[in-house]
Formats: sequence, C-alpha cells, structure tokens
Amino acid sequence: MAIKPCLVLLLPLAALLLLAGSSLAAAQLEVGYYSKSCPNAEAIVRDEMEKIISAAPSLAGPLLRLHFHDCFVRGCDASVLLNSTGSIMAERDAKPNNSLRGFGSVDRVKTKLEAACPNTVSCADVLAIMARDAVVLAKGPSWPVPLGRRDGTVSSATEAADNLPPAFGDIPLLTKIFASNGLDLKDLVVLSGAHTLGTAHCPSYAGRLYNFSGAYSSDPTLDSEYADRLRTRCKSADDTAMLSEMDPGSYKTFDTSYYRHVAKRRGLFQSDAALLTDATTMEYVQRIATGKFDNVFFKDFSESMVKMGNVGVLTGAEGEIRKKCYIVN
Repeated sequence: MAIKPCLVLLLPLAALLLLAGSSLAAAQLEVGYYSKSCPNAEAIVRDEMEKIISAAPSLAGPLLRLHFHDCFVRGCDASVLLNSTGSIMAERDAKPNNSLRGFGSVDRVKTKLEAACPNTVSCADVLAIMARDAVVLAKGPSWPVPLGRRDGTVSSATEAADNLPPAFGDIPLLTKIFASNGLDLKDLVVLSGAHTLGTAHCPSYAGRLYNFSGAYSSDPTLDSEYADRLRTRCKSADDTAMLSEMDPGSYKTFDTSYYRHVAKRRGLFQSDAALLTDATTMEYVQRIATGKFDNVFFKDFSESMVKMGNVGVLTGAEGEIRKKCYIVN
C-alpha cells in the first residue's frame, strides 16, 4: 500500500531537528535493557498486569491509552503521570485527559518494581510494558519492547491540550500531529485500531449527534441507525456520566472488529470517520475489515507501537528515574 512520502518534508526545520534527536535517542533503547540491573522487571509487570486485568478487564483500553497520551506530549517520558503542583497544571488535568484511568494500576506496578529493584526501572518504561501487556491480555499481539527510557520532570496541561490528537480531528490535522512525532499515515490508521479497546464519555462524540452544523443536526457521515442508538445513551452534549463502547460488542478484546464498524460508518469519533476520507487510510480500513488480514494488522500494530514508543525519549543522563510516578524526585 502506497504511503504518502512527503509529510516530513513539510515540517519546519526545528521539528526536523527534534525528530533527528528523537531518532538518536530511540537508537539507545534496547530490548532486554534491564537484563542485568533488574532481570525480572518485565515478569514483575506481567504478573501484576495479569491480576489487574483479571479483576478489571475494562482497564486494558485505559492502560493502553495512557501510553498513547504520554508519547504525544513531550515524548514517552511519563509526564502524563505527574500530579499538578501549586499553580502548575499537569497533563493529567488537561481537558483531553479528564477521562484517563489506570493511574492507580501504574503506581501498583511501580511499587512492586521499586521493592525488587530500587531506582532502576523508569515510569516511562513501565507505561510501555503495561501497554504491551494490556494488548496481550486482551487477546492481541505481543512484541518486544525496547527499553531504557528516562522520566521527564516537566508536565504541562497546556501542552497536552495543544498536542494530543483530538477526537474531532480530520485527516489533515491528524496527519500533521502524527508527522510532528515522526509517525506517518500508515501509523495513523494502524494506531487508530487501538480504539478496539475501551469506552468513551459522551462529550467526546456528542458533537456528531446534536447541532452538528447549520445544514445538519447530526453528522451525515455517521450511520443513522447507529446515531439513533448512541442518542439513547448520550441524551445531551453535557452528559458526562454515560459511557459508550468504542468497539461495540468487543471493547474488552483486541481484534479487528473496530475496522468493520468504521467501514460501515459506525466509528464513534469524527477521527474514526475521517479514515474513510483519504484513499490510503480507507484502503487499509476496508482491507482489515474483511476479517482476512488479522495477522497483518497485528504485525502492523506491533511495529507502529514500537515506533510510537520511541518518540522523544530521554536516555542516558537525561531526565531521572522517578521513585514514585506521580511526583518528581
């Protein structure tokens, strides 16, 4: 499948230099990074994750989402986990992150790692491993996670609001955001497949159901029967309590049914619907939606997750290894 090659050429020089630095840092990550300093690190994470997901299978999506939301702001440095302090509002309190869950699970895993290997495993690496394990435990693919990230010391709600891909994003906007992180159009359509896991609050999609535009009361790109069904759950744009499954009927299982919903114009977000407005992303959606290429999607998702996990990482003497993920040392 032809992927548009010119995206990175449109980036400003400063962004290109940032990406070059990110690639250099990513090259310092390695599979088995803790083989000597904390050889059981990944086993400890997996053991806790098995307990967490067994008790609450619906947490697989939120724990995967934490890694996504971390990497798109300042790179994969666990800045999304830091608490706000004084007058400084942190990423986790930004409006796009109001529905994030799983912070307690991260703290639980980090506590186990600190007991076994004090001051060794970064919170950024914990997020990357937990995201992989969340997918595996939801019956999705596994992949080797390159490790060696360090934790950032800065977290900004403003940066989160400015840099996270929005649920209302169209292809030009989403492409720009992904390209600024060294991710291309294929990564966009593949990583959108993470919406096979989890739920969303009404305000994130209500704009498609009510007062969509002057010409339409609801989004015409949304299947009308599906829209009617959503309105029975989401009574108004102000309903913050009601949740809808992002992949109806399969939101706890990592599979390709998300693409079948999107192909039928039943993607929950405008960003999902946008995948049908570009020839390249539409082709991928329709191919995976056939159900004949699950292994292709699993392989693509694994590769794109490794690529995303390399965005803007701190390594070597940069940053720190936080003792507690919600506060700097």
